[in-house]
Amino acid sequence: MTHWRKSSHSGSYPETCVECAVLASAPDAVVGIRDSTDPQGPRLVMTPEAWRAFLVRLKRGA
Repeated sequence: MTHWRKSSHSGSYPETCVECAVLASAPDAVVGIRDSTDPQGPRLVMTPEAWRAFLVRLKRGA
C-alpha cells in the first residue's frame, strides 16, 4: 500500500493540498506527486534525484 504524505504547507486549505509518495522500491524508486482532492487523477512522477532537485528549487523560490 502506498503511503501518501500531505504537504505541511497545505495548512487548513483542503482544496490546495499536494501529496507525495515513493511509488516503487529501490533501485527503481520513483516519487509521485498528486492533488489530494483528486487522488485518482493525474500524477507527476520523477526519480528521487529529480525530486530532490525540485525541492531545492522550490525552497530557493525558483
